Amino acid sequence: MSEGMQKKLQTELEKFKAVQKDYQKCLTARQQLDAQLNENTLVKEELDLLNSENNVYKLTGPVLIKQDLEEAKQNVQKRIDYINGEIKRQEGTLKDLDKKQETHRENLNKLQHQFQQAQAKAAAKS
Repeated sequence: MSEGMQKKLQTELEKFKAVQKDYQKCLTARQQLDAQLNENTLVKEELDLLNSENNVYKLTGPVLIKQDLEEAKQNVQKRIDYINGEIKRQEGTLKDLDKKQETHRENLNKLQHQFQQAQAKAAAKS
């Protein structure tokens, strides 16, 4: 009986660790998105300071290509909108993973408690 319970405990622990690993990956991705959002927000603020007489260049490979100011503003805004959407998606994933972690944590606690009770009973019989 103790071996079966120990196996259950080990399996649940592995599941918990897998969810924790996924959570960390998702959290890292979320932090990268935050950095990209901050960077693009700064670019948008700088572009807003310019007027139509200023030149804007886009780096394409090793070459700078002149770009229309309005087009540059639109591109940056589209990027910001996309990043905000991805942040919302990542937050949803983080919430789901958080719930899974909590479920596995509760299961681990129950199994651990049962295992300890079984060990105590076995020790009492000896």
